[in-house]
Formats: sequence, structure tokens, C-alpha cells
Amino acid sequence: MNLALTLLGFCGFYVGGAGAELFNNATEVVLMRAGTRTVLSMQNNYQGPPKDFAMVVPVPVILQKEAVKTLPREVFKKVDQLGAPRLVEYWEQDPCPPPYDPRVVESAAADVVEERLASGVPRRRPKDLGVTVEAKFEVGEYQILILSAKEATGLEIWLREYKYSIPPNAAPLLKPYITGGWKFFVAKVDVSKVKFENGSAVLSPLRFHYDSEEFRLPVRLGLINAGAAQDLIVSILAPERYELANYANVTIPTNLTVAPEAKPRFGELYAALFDATVAKNPGAVVTEYAWASNTCDPCPGPTLDSNDLLTLGVDVSSSAEVSMKGQRPLPGGKKVVSAQLAQQLQSGLTLTRLHARYTRESLGEDLVFRAARPIVGGRDTPDPQGRMVQGSKSGPVNNFQGRYAVLHWWEGKVECKEPRRGLWGGYSAPQPAVDTAFVKRGDVQLEQLVTQNVPELELKTSAKRP
Repeated sequence: MNLALTLLGFCGFYVGGAGAELFNNATEVVLMRAGTRTVLSMQNNYQGPPKDFAMVVPVPVILQKEAVKTLPREVFKKVDQLGAPRLVEYWEQDPCPPPYDPRVVESAAADVVEERLASGVPRRRPKDLGVTVEAKFEVGEYQILILSAKEATGLEIWLREYKYSIPPNAAPLLKPYITGGWKFFVAKVDVSKVKFENGSAVLSPLRFHYDSEEFRLPVRLGLINAGAAQDLIVSILAPERYELANYANVTIPTNLTVAPEAKPRFGELYAALFDATVAKNPGAVVTEYAWASNTCDPCPGPTLDSNDLLTLGVDVSSSAEVSMKGQRPLPGGKKVVSAQLAQQLQSGLTLTRLHARYTRESLGEDLVFRAARPIVGGRDTPDPQGRMVQGSKSGPVNNFQGRYAVLHWWEGKVECKEPRRGLWGGYSAPQPAVDTAFVKRGDVQLEQLVTQNVPELELKTSAKRP
């Protein structure tokens, strides 16, 4: 079984020069799981002084150079956009039309550092620190160290000795990983090879893989560099839908009609809806999407194809590696994947998007996932009164999305004796809500922009239907 996930948040932390204040404001991570093989792909934004810095990520085993590579950034955008909440518009048709023909909807996808981190560092540090450099190599703009440690304070001291400023609250978050025998993947960044945009370093995505019986996502260390609340978005690719096993789960309210004024503020509106959902369900993780990865309705962008899944790790999935002559060669290597498996990955996976917003106080454990039954919701067209079926329910296949609609009622003349109201025509290209972690919060009043009551939030609208 293959499993992949994407998150906004960070499963590690940054370390930099003494006195440097470093913040992680956006990280996307994709995990692919097959048997005991895990492939972790990570795209980060770093905010801080333009000096060499490093990322520290816990991993369960010692990694070697052949297990680490850099990736193109485009695949992360595709995954994020496909599962994002979306805003659509419907237009009421002429209530006095000639004999009505069912509309045909055509779905079209949019084409839309110092260069040496450990110079002069011996393989083993003094016994009082208990830190060992298990491996060292370079990949792209990164110089990689794999460290093991016997105690959290020793790792803190080791990093400080090499001119890194570690927050005083790091040791309690490091300790569970050290106790569990995890190693630490330290990726030093040479900023002379990195582009900065608006104060954030645009880093090449990193991918690495390892074999481990245990499968969990270490996210607690991300709190070390949290400026305030962090958004965590997890996109899972697997045959089944997934949810959290160790946190409460709730689906985002969906199929809500909103006022036309919401369109230019959709990101703010969705952030307010999400915040209200979490406030009503403290500590819960919100399901925003569960749908086949090769289709969508409506589509805010291109769907995922087999090349995307290969980029994210099928090429190093132990069950996918074959040596069949004539099969497609994989990017960056000589391994090939069977056509049968490629077809399965392209057509048989469900994309689940989970979203949490957390602080140091609210996130107490790493993430543990479990398979869940299919759900449906967030589809169908409005009825003659402009209403859509709200919420989620069990279904035979996964067809759930966070979808919101602006309804444009007919404003022309009505000249027939028996007008038929509520005949809805084609909708516009959907507008996805992306980067909602960075939108301005607090200015949107849901009851003024949502044009119907939302029982699960005990929200009563004051907005009037156009």
C-alpha cells in the first residue's frame, strides 16, 4: 500500500548563527509509504537573516547519500491546489426559456552556508555530549549530516558549539526522539546558492527515504520555530481515506452559499470558517477533501498523474522497483516501474486533505493516522430555492470537498405565465483558497457573508440573498 501526505507546518526546526531569530512560516511535506519504506519529500520556506542556516529533522534510521535528492517545486503546488477549498459561481437561467436541455459541463484542467558544516569535526564527540556524526555528504545547496545523540541536552550543546543558537525550550521536544532511538537529519544551507523572496529563502525541495516498521510523522519539533500559531495541512495519497487516530476528527462545513462580496475575500472567509470550526471542536483535525487523485468536480487546477507520483517516491518504493525491459525509465535513475503499478497509482488512489491549526500548548503528540470509511459531500447543484445539501455523510466512494458558492439570480424580465425559477447554468472556474495560513484574520464576520444558517457551527446568518 502506498501512502503520501503533504503538510504546512514543519516536522523539524531551524538552527542558525548565534543571536539569529529564525522562523518557519510554511512547509510542505509529502510522505509516501509502501510496506516498511517511507519516502519523505519536504519543501520549506525559511524566514530570518540571509546567513547560512540548517534544518534539523528527526529520522528513525541513518541515511546515506543515495537516499537523498532534490525535487522540482511544481509537484507540491499541484497537490495543494487540487485539495484546496474552492469557491464557484452559479447563474440562474432565464425563467422563461425554450424547452430546457440539460447542460453539459466540460471539465478542463488548467495548464492552469559555510560549505562545510562539520569541518574538522571528529566522528565521535566527547562522551559527555553523546553526539555522533553517523554520515556526511552534499546534495544541491545542502550539506547533510546524520547525527545520533544519547541525550537532548548533549545535542543542544553540540549544536551551540558549532555556532548555532538553540532556543532554551528545545531539549524537552528533542528528548522523546532521542529516547526512541531516532537520528537527526541536519541539512545545512549555503545561502549564496539560494534565492530570497520577501525575506524568505526559497529552498530546493528535499526528498529522502528509509525503511522502518514504525510509521508516524514527527511534528512537535516544528514548535521550536513557531512565531505564533502554525497551520498544518496533511494531504494523504492512499487507496483509502485517512483520518487521525490520536486526535478528534471533523469535516469542514461545505456547500454553503455566500454573498458576492465574499469573492475577493475568499481566503479570509475560508480562514474565518476554519477558525470557527476549530473553536467549536477544540483540538480536532479538519477534513477538507477526500476524492480520487486523478479527477475532481469542479477542478481548480490539474489533477495528479503517474509522473507526479513517481516524483514523490514510487521510484524508490521497494514494491515498485522492477527490471522489466521496455518500461518507462524514471527521472534521475535507471530504475523502472511496472505499467500495472503506474496505472494503479494513477487511478486507484484517494487524496485526503487534513488541516489543523495549533500552538505549543495544543499540539501534544506526533501524528498517527488510520484508514477511514469513504465520505461524500460538497457536490451537486443548487435546488430551485438555491439550497445545497450541507455536511458530509458515508458513501460508497470518496467524494467530499470544501465547496462554497456565489449564486447569481436572474435579474432580467420575466414575461411568461409559468416561470421556472432556480434553473442553474454553468459555473465559473473554481477559485481555490490557498495560503490561508497567511491571510489577514479577524476582519471577516461569517454571518455577514454566509447567506444561510450553519447548524453545526450554531451560526445564524444576517446576510440577505441577492
